[in-house]
Amino acid sequence: MENNTNPPYFNLTMFVNIGNYRYPTFVLCLLLCAFIISANLVIVVVITLEKTLHEPMYIFIMCLSLNSLYGSAGFFFRFLSDLLSDSHLISRPACFTQVYVIYTYASYELTLLGIMAYDRYVAVCQPLHYHTKITSKVVSILIFLAWIFPALAVFACVYMASRLPLCGNKIQKVFCAVWSIAKLSCVSTVLNNLVGLLVATSTVFLPLAFVLYTYLRIVLLCRKRSSEFKSKVIQSCLPHIVTFVNYSITVFCDIALSRMNVEELNPFLAVFLSLEFVFIPPLVNPLVYGLKLPEIRKVILRMLSCSLPDSKK
Repeated sequence: MENNTNPPYFNLTMFVNIGNYRYPTFVLCLLLCAFIISANLVIVVVITLEKTLHEPMYIFIMCLSLNSLYGSAGFFFRFLSDLLSDSHLISRPACFTQVYVIYTYASYELTLLGIMAYDRYVAVCQPLHYHTKITSKVVSILIFLAWIFPALAVFACVYMASRLPLCGNKIQKVFCAVWSIAKLSCVSTVLNNLVGLLVATSTVFLPLAFVLYTYLRIVLLCRKRSSEFKSKVIQSCLPHIVTFVNYSITVFCDIALSRMNVEELNPFLAVFLSLEFVFIPPLVNPLVYGLKLPEIRKVILRMLSCSLPDSKK
């Protein structure tokens, strides 16, 4: 009876659908993991070493890359080992730890995008007050709030889920998720759903709404300005817009998938949709910021050109 209400492990059943494709999938995912870690490390190192990039916008970009490294570490290493394993059992503590890491990664991404939107809003709409409003102290406070609030909010959700008596141990995903665990509960999850809704509203929907609001204000301002001003604003804001739209789509796909019957979907489509928000943003973000923002691109190219003569020697 105890095993039914408190299973010591969970079974990640979606790996079965990959079947004989697991070895090519492993190689592809390993290459993606290596690229994600390398690309985000480059962004972090470049911004850390280059003093001219020690400005609020670039500090926030570095935080995004650090978050990508955090999320990738919490997901990829377990995922890659599961791809090669015949057994896809994960212990209860490891499962809830993975839930916490992946959900805080997702929440951090959105809160960071929210404060980046505020930074762009002040820079575009209130340029004369930018250096008085976005000080180093304000930047530190914003980053602290962007990290601490999701950390506490997600902890509350994970703790409540860990207290539920469960009548099964099969999770229809390739990683542990709160909603998948809650569906195994033997008792009502009304309170868990309410807390989850509050956490999702504060860490997902409010940051999304705030980003949309700030860009609406920026668009309204640009309508009255010159073409040169609009061009500068687009150059400054486009990477953030691309990151925001990209992440919004991946989060929506994951939320939609959690509400569907996964068994009715094509297995590869189900796996792809479940992996989007842990694969695509960490992959796209360094490319967008590294290639699109001229300041970062110039520093990367300069560092590469300086290392070439050394390699020839």
